[in-house]
Amino acid sequence: MRVMIWCDMEGVAGISVWDQVNGGAPMYEEGRRLYTQEVNAAVRGCRRAGATEIVVVDGHGAGGPWNFKSLIPEQLESGAEYVLGYPWARYIAPLQQGCDAALFLGAHAMAGTPDGILCHTVSSQGWYNARINGTLVGESGIIAAICGDFKTPCVFASGDASTCREVKALLGDKCVTASVKEGLGRFSARHLAAADACSLIEAGTYSALSARNWPDPLEFGHPVTFEVELATSDRANDFMGKQGVEIVNPRLIQSKAETFWQAWDQFWPR
Repeated sequence: MRVMIWCDMEGVAGISVWDQVNGGAPMYEEGRRLYTQEVNAAVRGCRRAGATEIVVVDGHGAGGPWNFKSLIPEQLESGAEYVLGYPWARYIAPLQQGCDAALFLGAHAMAGTPDGILCHTVSSQGWYNARINGTLVGESGIIAAICGDFKTPCVFASGDASTCREVKALLGDKCVTASVKEGLGRFSARHLAAADACSLIEAGTYSALSARNWPDPLEFGHPVTFEVELATSDRANDFMGKQGVEIVNPRLIQSKAETFWQAWDQFWPR
């Protein structure tokens, strides 16, 4: 069984503020340790369930030299391979080769979620909303749609309660979730202890993979329109001249293609 674990940092237990997830900030090293521990728990659960190939993708943009390299290499669990420093939502080699299941670790809710800890969609300052064929999605939805284009189901997600709710609404109740904290606003939460969060994640990943009662891959009808509402009009400049991408109005961008991966590929920087 071959699996991918797509990881982010904001959904990790114990993390509530930007200083814990921004590279070089005073609390960043604390956040890295919590993040690495939860990833290790997910890897252990996958191994117990019989996964023979586990590819972990660090998908947290911490900024600067830490971008997509927040996992602590010397503390990582053996028995998996780790992708560090690769642009967000771009590493698809395991999907192209044939992947049985994908999992989300440390996921966060989409922009504007009232009880979503550090909620945002891709850019905390640049994007308001994203939609695929009219369906409002966050980062988990974008990655699930990429996986869906390669017939890979997303079977597990951990994060705060709002993220688990968001993922189930999109993928269905067959997706196993592990809520490790409950948002009390955007910057405060009621958290599980790190050890308890790791136990919940290990049990959840094991249950999701071993039961094999998986949701269908997330697929949208063809053709596909990916639409992003920007926070400010100047950000539209980044998309000028891109083939297949249209600036509908100063704050609305659309990318159209036959499949979601094609729409994403022509829209998102490599």
